[in-house]
Amino acid sequence: MTHILDRPVWNALTSGWAALAEGDDRALRLADDYGVFVASCDQSSESLDAMVRLLPMEGELWRVEAAHLPPPPGSQVVREALLAQMVAETLSAAPEPGFEIVELGDGDAEAMFALARLTQPGPYNRRTHRLGGFIGAKLDNRLVAMAGERMRMPGFIEVSGVCTHPDHRGRGYAGALLRRVAQRILDRGETPFLHSYADNAGAIALYESLGFRQRRQVWCHLLSRTG
Repeated sequence: MTHILDRPVWNALTSGWAALAEGDDRALRLADDYGVFVASCDQSSESLDAMVRLLPMEGELWRVEAAHLPPPPGSQVVREALLAQMVAETLSAAPEPGFEIVELGDGDAEAMFALARLTQPGPYNRRTHRLGGFIGAKLDNRLVAMAGERMRMPGFIEVSGVCTHPDHRGRGYAGALLRRVAQRILDRGETPFLHSYADNAGAIALYESLGFRQRRQVWCHLLSRTG
């Protein structure tokens, strides 16, 4: 049977992201200010046509699926990447972080967007922080690292937006923030998961040291319109 995480975008758009989903029962996308994800309900021609209609006239949307799918007619693959999908049922023990972890919200939106644009932790739009649970670290009232939640579906929440300013890397910010977000998910009785580029051995090693294990590999395709 197909696991709910084998089609993470569609299952998020029809559950935890339903209030932010645009489209119909054939295809959905996340509202533009919140993210760049799109999915069809199946691989029928009607559903694929509906998904292509959701693609912007300029720019791309991201499709994440377990299968390596071809682009639907009327679209093209701008870029593809193999991702390691990882989950954590428990986290490894660790000392308390040596810095204050702060809650982030609308008042930090511009700083969060700027940090994401600088560090490129994955797709991040101006309201991505509203998807939930973002926390960060600040030095002299300046945001230097953050992490939060993104995809949401029954029983599973994705940890995402994990990034650190280049001037402050190597100080344990990313690991501590990721751990705190994941622990809060576990404390709610849900399972944290995340995605990493499959060839990013350093990131995968960090996640494994925190207690995440690789569940499977999935494909990410950036799709744009043709013609």
